[in-house]
Amino acid sequence: MSRPLDAPKLERVRALMEEEGLDALVVRAPDNVLYLTNFWGMKGYDACVFPREGDPVLICLEASAEDAELTAWTSRVRFVRGYDEADPRPPLARTLDAVVDAARGFRRVGLELSLGTQASDRMVGEPTTFTRAWFDAFPDAVDATPLLSRARSIKTEQEVARLRIANEIAADAMEHVRSRLEPGMKESEAAAIWQGYVHGRGTARDDVELALPFSLVWSGKGIKTFTATADLPVVEGEPVLFEIWVCADGYWADHTKNLVVGELAPAYAELEARLMKVYENALDFIRPGASMPELDVRVREGLAFEPSHPICHGVGARAHEPPYPHQAGAGTFEEGMVLAVEPGIYWEGGGGLRVEDNFLVTADGVEKLSAFPDGVVRC
Repeated sequence: MSRPLDAPKLERVRALMEEEGLDALVVRAPDNVLYLTNFWGMKGYDACVFPREGDPVLICLEASAEDAELTAWTSRVRFVRGYDEADPRPPLARTLDAVVDAARGFRRVGLELSLGTQASDRMVGEPTTFTRAWFDAFPDAVDATPLLSRARSIKTEQEVARLRIANEIAADAMEHVRSRLEPGMKESEAAAIWQGYVHGRGTARDDVELALPFSLVWSGKGIKTFTATADLPVVEGEPVLFEIWVCADGYWADHTKNLVVGELAPAYAELEARLMKVYENALDFIRPGASMPELDVRVREGLAFEPSHPICHGVGARAHEPPYPHQAGAGTFEEGMVLAVEPGIYWEGGGGLRVEDNFLVTADGVEKLSAFPDGVVRC
């Protein structure tokens, strides 16, 4: 999808490079390539050399030439062959050759030395990972990950618009599955309905080239923190939890939504009331200058329970990215951050609830980006 150059974003990156004394960034993670060039690669064989001064260089497969021409903000594109009859090496080796050549002459280079996690390319089923040769090629590089995390934590107007799109698709898909959920349906069947809508109807939008769905769906006693979607049936009166992610042209939404067929059972209704009070208090607390550690403490004390996952994190060109508020950490919220807020309570042996939506931090507090209700929504 072609989008206008996001100059404020790139200017912020270059200002941080000036602070750190970096002449160029060399990035290969699909989300960082997207962030700096607007090009979202198919297989993760792509890279970008982003100088503090001058135009970036995008390196991508020859097969992606049309995509690069349509989407990339830079006209400096170098192509590598996916298959070379004279070169038995994998494509990423040729990408590295092109990157080393494009970065030649820069004195101080920043590399993704401590990436940790990265978002997927468009194929996603088999992520392409870094090789040792990639890091060995820049032995004097400094770690650019903290710089990129700082830049990415504050969203530009264009980024917020792209996040709104992903949130809209996620909410529309929930309305779709809400109209079809019924007792006896398997968790996996409910997940397939939601995923099919995201990929089919989301991709059909005029403002989206590709929408990809990811989900974990649990019913009743199957609701836990980190388990796979299985084949438990939907039971009347018990919640069905949708832990869902939408990736729309590389920008993400991260939600947890809950549906119920019929009246919610009293034990779950009591749990919902308790959880929503903590959730709403957390949202009231978040505003520019508010303490990130204090948010973590407030939520966990309010739950009187320790969920085994963060209760807040950033969302952008990854579904999970900094900041990660933590009671033992530091930092304050800033205007322009986009956050997923996700407190949850889980019963021993299975069952429980989690709520989550994405919020833009504004001067006055937070703005919810999804239209789908929080709490447990009746079908």
